[in-house]
Amino acid sequence: MALRKVEKLRATKKEINRGAWTVEEDRKLAEAVEIHGPKQWKTIATTTDLNRCDKSCRLRWMNYLRPNIKRGSMSDQEEDLILRLHKLLGNRWSLIAGRLPGRTDNEIKNYWKSHLSKKIEKSNEGISRKEEGSKSGEKTNPSKSTVTGSSEDSKISFDLDDFFDFSNENPSTLEWVSKFVDLNS
Repeated sequence: MALRKVEKLRATKKEINRGAWTVEEDRKLAEAVEIHGPKQWKTIATTTDLNRCDKSCRLRWMNYLRPNIKRGSMSDQEEDLILRLHKLLGNRWSLIAGRLPGRTDNEIKNYWKSHLSKKIEKSNEGISRKEEGSKSGEKTNPSKSTVTGSSEDSKISFDLDDFFDFSNENPSTLEWVSKFVDLNS
């Protein structure tokens, strides 16, 4: 009896398309989003004959097809903001993406994991080596060390203390913090 139910479900279940999206599928999805809006993913998935699940349609739209997505490499200002926001918010990628117009949370997470975390890790290794290599008996202050990028990024150099120190900034320039951390309640 149970075997018949499983076979019946398999026969009625629609075959879901997996794998790379085609240009035609992208066009159909964009048309459906124009009609239904970027919220009704279940409706979009079923009415467009894409044979894709609603989650797949949503992710394709959010990460690749939206018209306001910014393409290309991260600017120095964006990189600086990601570092500061990650120090403040941790791995809350969607909150960080909200402060970078046109960048997706997935893109920021991937950029962090492939570029910035390695840069921070290298800087921390350099700090510990300086402390171990100190022969005069003086301990170096890790917060006073500078971080320089790899051979590709040899132009990047900053003081860790200054970089993560928000105390010398005017509170009016930190308005974005109050949007994430409700200090008034």
